[in-house]
Amino acid sequence: MKNFIKFGLFNFLVLFAHAAFSQDGTIYPLETPKEPRAILLGTGTVDNQPAPETWFRQWGDPMARNISTATLTPFLPEPGKANGTAVLVAPGGGFSWLSMGNEGWEVAEALAKQGIAAFVLKYRLYPTPPTLEDFSAWMNRPRNAPPAPGTVTTTAAPAPSPLQRDLSNQLEDAEAAYALMVKNAKEWGIDTSRIGMIGFSAGAGLTMHATLHSTTMKLAFIGPIYGGMGPVEVPKDAPPMFNVIATDDFLFQGQFGIIQSWHKAGRPVELHLYQNGGHGFGLGNPNRTSNRWFDAFVHWLDVNQFMGKK
Repeated sequence: MKNFIKFGLFNFLVLFAHAAFSQDGTIYPLETPKEPRAILLGTGTVDNQPAPETWFRQWGDPMARNISTATLTPFLPEPGKANGTAVLVAPGGGFSWLSMGNEGWEVAEALAKQGIAAFVLKYRLYPTPPTLEDFSAWMNRPRNAPPAPGTVTTTAAPAPSPLQRDLSNQLEDAEAAYALMVKNAKEWGIDTSRIGMIGFSAGAGLTMHATLHSTTMKLAFIGPIYGGMGPVEVPKDAPPMFNVIATDDFLFQGQFGIIQSWHKAGRPVELHLYQNGGHGFGLGNPNRTSNRWFDAFVHWLDVNQFMGKK
C-alpha cells in the first residue's frame, strides 16, 4: 500500500517551502561535492526523473535536488565520547531539494560533538526542472497564500480536497536507513533502544510520517523542527517529542494541533515556540531568539536519560 501525506496535515509544507527563495537569496550553481562516507541504501530510483542529481548554493549553503539514489552519511563521535544514542537527521526542502548543509551535515556534526552518533539521510525527491534557471523560475512562480486558521470563505463553491503526496519513496529510504543503523549498531556504537529521528521542515514532515506510519522503525524520540503543526492521530506507543517553531514561521499560523494531539494521548511532549527565527534557520541565525534551540534539545535529551552512557 502506498503511503500518502496530506497537504493540509503539515500546513502546506510542500507547496510553500519555496518561501526560502522569496527574499534576496540568489541561487548559484554548485559542483557536486564528494561524499566519501555516504552509504548507498539500495532503495531504488525515482520514476520519470528528467535529470541527474545536481547541486546549488543559496545563502551560502549547499543544497541538492533531483535526488534519485538515497544515501546515509554517518557522523560518529570521537573515540571514547559516544554515549550510545543515535539520531537520524532528515534535511528539508519541500521534497523538491535538500538543504544538506545547515539542516544536515552541520546538525550531525553538532550532535557528534555531544557524543551522539548522527546519520544524515539524503532521501529521494520529486523531480524538478533540469536547468537551474528553469528550477529557479519554477520555485518563484506566483502562488496563493494559505488561508489563516479560522478564515471563513465567502464563495459558495466547495473547497478543493487536500492535496496528497505519495511519500512511499521517502519512507522506504528512512526505514532502510534505520535498518542499516540497527545492523551496524555494534560497529557504530549505537544502543538500538536509543535511536531517534529529527527533521527540518519537510524533513520534520518525514519524521512525523515515519512516526505515524512506519511498521519497522521503533524510534526512541523525535524532534520535528519547524514542521507542520496540524493535529494528528497519535499511536499509543508514540515516542517523546521535542518540537521547535518560531511565531514568524509561515508554517506556524497560531496552531498547536500536533502538540495538543501528543498531550491528549498522554505522550511526553515539549514545545519551544520562539519569538522569531522565520523558517529554515537550521542551528540558528544571528540575533534570533530561536538560536538556542539546540542547547535546549541536548538538555531535553539529558533529562530524558539519552545522554549518559549505559
